[in-house]
Formats: sequence, C-alpha cells, structure tokens
Amino acid sequence: MRGYFGIGVEGINKPFNVGNLFRSAHAFDASFVFTIAATYRRAEGAQTDTSDTLANLPFYSFPKMDDLMLPKGCALVGVELHDDAVELPSFTHPRCAAYVLGPERSSLSPALTARCDHLLRIPTRFCLNVGIAGVVVMYDRLLTMGRFAPRPVMPGGPPPELGGAFARHRAPAPLAEVALADRDGEDLTDAG
Repeated sequence: MRGYFGIGVEGINKPFNVGNLFRSAHAFDASFVFTIAATYRRAEGAQTDTSDTLANLPFYSFPKMDDLMLPKGCALVGVELHDDAVELPSFTHPRCAAYVLGPERSSLSPALTARCDHLLRIPTRFCLNVGIAGVVVMYDRLLTMGRFAPRPVMPGGPPPELGGAFARHRAPAPLAEVALADRDGEDLTDAG
C-alpha cells in the first residue's frame, strides 16, 4: 500500500481508550500516533496497549490544537458524527492522512473541525467508542487501499487461482447456494 497514515485524538482523558486505539493503530501499521489537548498517561494506557506502541511508533503530544503540525501533503481527516461529513462507505481515503477522533461524550472542537481537510462519519445510529471507531476507519482504509482480490459474488473467499493458499480452509458452498448458482440466468418471476 502506498502512502502512510497516522491517527490521534483530541481532548480525550480516558487512557484505556487511547491505549486501545494506539495498539490497534500499531496493528494496522500506522506511521504515527498523536494526541491534541489530551491527558494521556502512558503507564495507564499501557494496560490496554499491550504492543507498547509508543516504543515502536512516533508519538506526538500537542498541548493545544494550534500546536498541531503534520507532514507536508498530509490531509487531516476528522472522524465525527457531523452533518457535513461524508459517510465512510462513500469516502475515498487520502494517500497520506492523519485521522483525528474526538473525546468521549463530546465532539471535535469547532476549531479542529474547521482545520480538517475532510470530515467522515461512520454510518451508525449513535457514536461508537473511540477505539472501536478508529478500528473501523483503519480497517476501511486497509480494505479500500490495499491490494486484495475482489470479493466473490458467492459467500466465501477468493477463487482458488487468487487465493490458493486458503483453498484447503474453504468450506463447500451450502446446497441452497449451489442450487441458486445452477439456476444462474433463469427467470424465476414466471414461477406458476
């Protein structure tokens, strides 16, 4: 995958949520993590960040939003339940991006929202935990920007020629799906 991404939070004060987010960022191969105007104690966050992300990735702690500095060409993407935000399934991720999530029980500050190059929202009925929301965004980035085989029409993995290493793990299709595949192209609207 080309490009890079970082992920961070603004105004958060629950170290377990930050630790969880940072651990997930490390797992998804983030290039850096950051906080803005947040209280994050590494010792407390380490209880959920079992991969010790801060020993393996650059960590930037910006005391206030005006201190935020990103690499040239890095788009700031706010993750927020905002009326003007693009829903995640319709969002094209920038090649170089820094994703920022808001604090628990609140939103990104108006100043940070205005500074964002893009706003995206996860289409849920209500807000998610910060760590979970970060994972959803990072997984979507991986899925849409990675080089994976296209999803098959039928349930299961890629065809054997694309995913031969996984063929031995693939279960046979249920009989109902085999029957549907056998009737491919048959007009079922005139049944009767």
